[in-house]
Amino acid sequence: MESNSGAACATDLGKVVSAREAEAAALGTLLVRTAAKDQAAFAELYDRTSARIYGMTLRVLRDSGFSEETTQEVYLQVWRTASSFDPAKGSALSWLMTLAHRRAVDRVRSEQSSTDRELVYETRNQSDEFDQVTEAVLDRIEQQAVLQCLDTLTTMQRESVALAYYGGRTYREVAAHLGVAVPTIKSRIRDGLIRLRGCLGVG
Repeated sequence: MESNSGAACATDLGKVVSAREAEAAALGTLLVRTAAKDQAAFAELYDRTSARIYGMTLRVLRDSGFSEETTQEVYLQVWRTASSFDPAKGSALSWLMTLAHRRAVDRVRSEQSSTDRELVYETRNQSDEFDQVTEAVLDRIEQQAVLQCLDTLTTMQRESVALAYYGGRTYREVAAHLGVAVPTIKSRIRDGLIRLRGCLGVG
């Protein structure tokens, strides 16, 4: 029984890695096409990544209006500078999230008065546990350590995390796919990220 369980787990983890690699390749291709001013590719890139980019800006700005504006600015920058993406330096998603974080930090700086500079410093130099875990997983996904850490999650947590961060789905889409309530999905993903953080030694 344990042997069957272990084989099933290995299969699940293999699917997670394959999905992550497939997404990375697809997004990289879309960026290359965007650099050539392919509007259809740009639209697809936006559809597949905008929820995560918005989430990144919202965690920094804490304001939905500013976050929406900043997200649009990020994609304008992507349209103009997609040719500067270098796959040898990281994945397409990491590149996009770096642009988003920098743009959000610039927005914080422009909105804050000189008396709030300490807050700006903290915003630029401290990521919350969600960002740290996500970046650690993205950076180390192909390493055995990450596979082992994913193995520590429950089946439900692993499936939810895989759909959200490797499948590029929103909380609502994950909830619909698994047939459970959105708050339940948020709780599963949060608990899964906390467990990953501990396993990966992040934070």
